[in-house]
Amino acid sequence: MPAPRVVSLLPSATESLCHIGGEELLVGRSHECDTPVTVKDRPVLTSQTTTFTTSAEVDRAVSDALNSGTPLYRLDSRRVQELRPDVILTQDLCAVCSIDLNAVRKLAAEMNPAPAVVSLNPATFEDVLDDLITIGRAVGLEDQASDALIALRQRFFAASDFVNPYATVGSVVFLEWTDPPFIGGHWTPQLIERAGAAHPLNATVPMEGAGSGAGGQMAHRTAGKSVRVPPEAITALNPDHIIICPCGLDLPHTRREADALMRQPRFASLRAVRNNRVALVDGNQMFNRPGPRLVDAYEWLVGWLNDVPRLIPDGFPWESLAR
Repeated sequence: MPAPRVVSLLPSATESLCHIGGEELLVGRSHECDTPVTVKDRPVLTSQTTTFTTSAEVDRAVSDALNSGTPLYRLDSRRVQELRPDVILTQDLCAVCSIDLNAVRKLAAEMNPAPAVVSLNPATFEDVLDDLITIGRAVGLEDQASDALIALRQRFFAASDFVNPYATVGSVVFLEWTDPPFIGGHWTPQLIERAGAAHPLNATVPMEGAGSGAGGQMAHRTAGKSVRVPPEAITALNPDHIIICPCGLDLPHTRREADALMRQPRFASLRAVRNNRVALVDGNQMFNRPGPRLVDAYEWLVGWLNDVPRLIPDGFPWESLAR
């Protein structure tokens, strides 16, 4: 049986496919699929309709597009058809993160033979790991996916050993967007709490049927999607740590947005800022991309929050806010 031809319209799916040994199966990618760098020679099948200027302007543009029903992304349908994929990897978790699932399904239905459309919609850290199996099963690499999942879990639990489950290292505000402020959701509050901190502005709650689900280390606590909060809520919390990790932005853009944020007196006076406990993280690569590098992000969290710098992966894209 010939190896399946795979198109990935999702950066995290591309990373996951390659992580389980399926890079040679990839015949097309989205414009945001950039890891590993060796996939950049594959045809680009999507593009976006917005261009980053400032956080506030992008938020308005996205809101206007969603309200009017204007697509945020374009799909090169003809090129997809020419590539004759057997499997298309996509998502329906976030309306502003990738191509519309219905557009992908419509295109697939028009093709002969119709490719399998695999929609990855993880809401928890465990879901992200399970997606390795989902992808592996779809492309005939289930055994390799199982081995990769086990290795990632081993790294995760090794980092967890450095966390005191009976104490907290303080409160965290995780900014997934800065203007307006959005607080990280889904797997991000899970990782923060399991790294020993509190995430009060979007805390986890016990899963249905999980009993008390007590304890920051419990996998049975989940969080909802990212939430918009008024700046006053951040001021009132006065967090011990702030992580600025805007979705889709690299470190230089993140630095610029953080500088604008800190020009506001309410933020400049926060405890985390005064104590030099503000971290800038590449939000295009880390945390907001639900793939295997969430384990890298967790190792960084544990290392940064618990003062165990040797846990931070080499080359992790972050820096402290210079004040």
